[in-house]
Amino acid sequence: MSYLQSVDINRLNSMTKYPSIPTYHILDKSNGMLTDEVVPFDTLSHVIGTEKIDGTNARIILLSDGSYVIGSRDQLLYAKDDQIVNPTLGIVDVLRSTAERCCHPTTRWAASLGALAVLYVEVFGGRVSSGSKQYTGSDAVSFRLFDVAQFPDTFDAEVLSWSVEQIAAWRDHGGQQFLTSVDRTHVAQECDIELVPRLFTRPSFLLPSSIEGMHGFLLENLPRTNAALDDGAGGRAEGIVFRSSDRRVIAKARIQDYERTLRRGKK
Repeated sequence: MSYLQSVDINRLNSMTKYPSIPTYHILDKSNGMLTDEVVPFDTLSHVIGTEKIDGTNARIILLSDGSYVIGSRDQLLYAKDDQIVNPTLGIVDVLRSTAERCCHPTTRWAASLGALAVLYVEVFGGRVSSGSKQYTGSDAVSFRLFDVAQFPDTFDAEVLSWSVEQIAAWRDHGGQQFLTSVDRTHVAQECDIELVPRLFTRPSFLLPSSIEGMHGFLLENLPRTNAALDDGAGGRAEGIVFRSSDRRVIAKARIQDYERTLRRGKK
């Protein structure tokens, strides 16, 4: 019996979804404005800044039996050797050859991590999002790896015995186990996948605490995207994701959120 035949697909889908990343300055969902409250990073640690690309979240689930599943943020789209392909945003087309390469026996790094591992990528360009023109002028499509989660055998079996609702609550409260920045880089190298552009590593106490300060920080450290796919790209960047070096704390800062908040504040 294959791995997929032995598990509930809905539970597998919920277990491997990527959790929401909070905004660095907490967003007031009632009005779309940023507040003065920030996500706290340990002031004695370092923070890693990577470019936040405007695309769509996707995942490659590598299974212990050497097969794989490709999914969007919310649903599973394709399993190895399926005859039917869900065409959502062209995700399967752009990721399938990489999934085949990553699950090949010579690169089965995931086998040492447990029952399964998940590569989280951002697919962008083409007609993927309203911001695609910032990355390409020719409808080119690509993707970048931004996180990797691992699920050891016993851990995997326990979580998949829960209800979908229990799994969702576990996931949204930090239940998944993510690789560190160093291990994520090793995976990218072995699977020959490009990482999201890395911008800096610096002491976390240097992150601005004010909205005005963070807006200036974003423009200074990311004046243009580093993920342009061709010379016709518009070049406007979306923002930065901040991670602690052990990946326990993560937050995002989008330029447009700061521009909107500052613009409304002047009225």
